[in-house]
Amino acid sequence: MIRAIRFIPVVALLTGSAAIAAETQAVGFTPEQQATIGKIASDYLVQHPEVLIKVSQELQAKQRTQQQELMTDAVTKLQKQLMQVKGIPVLGPDNAKVTVTEFFDYQCIYCSHMAPTVESLIKNNPDVKFIFRDWPIFATHWKNSDIAALTGLNVYAQSGAKAYLQYHNGIYATGHDEGKLTTDDIALVAAKALKAVPTMTVSDNDYKVVVGKNDLLAQGIGVSGTPAFIIMPAQNATAKTITVVPGAATLDALQAAINRAKL
Repeated sequence: MIRAIRFIPVVALLTGSAAIAAETQAVGFTPEQQATIGKIASDYLVQHPEVLIKVSQELQAKQRTQQQELMTDAVTKLQKQLMQVKGIPVLGPDNAKVTVTEFFDYQCIYCSHMAPTVESLIKNNPDVKFIFRDWPIFATHWKNSDIAALTGLNVYAQSGAKAYLQYHNGIYATGHDEGKLTTDDIALVAAKALKAVPTMTVSDNDYKVVVGKNDLLAQGIGVSGTPAFIIMPAQNATAKTITVVPGAATLDALQAAINRAKL
């Protein structure tokens, strides 16, 4: 007969026989008893796979919460740098109390899908400052990520925020992402936004400085891909008023983050 046994943590069950053996050894079971307990646990999990699914979901949720806390803490420490926007396309009032920063790549399919949502968010929040940080993470595979980003900075330098936003959305409106964007696409969208041929006033070196700073910020915050959104007060942001969205989000979720930043 097996004595009444202490509860074996689900983590031990999930991590295999070695973890079960270690747990049973800790309470003094014989090797034979350990083997029997392991067999019972294994059979139970086979018959009730929902237990594994639930534990996996709870673990993933815990990991997401921990990641969110780490990123929010990083933004709190980097808020001064996030508000430094020299050479960065910005749309909205200079005295805005809330800012929305987006890290994006023109070849990113999820950024493309988010573009109409961001456009609606801009229309619904004329008192918010939107900061567009080029993060061409796909440029090592698709050079036009860099070319589109550099052209966008030149459009902004040449004609300001309105033309830039038209260019920005126009690139995504081509539907040419994940390597499909062409130099002809870029030139046509830029010419339409400017109603003229773009002048290359932003040097390659200046461009590298801008995207280099953006890269350092993204890595410092802990985001791993595009798009990524940082919604926060322009001054004195705290963990309660900062929202980091590492990926796509709904319009309602982004609006809720803006509202939270206004508190």
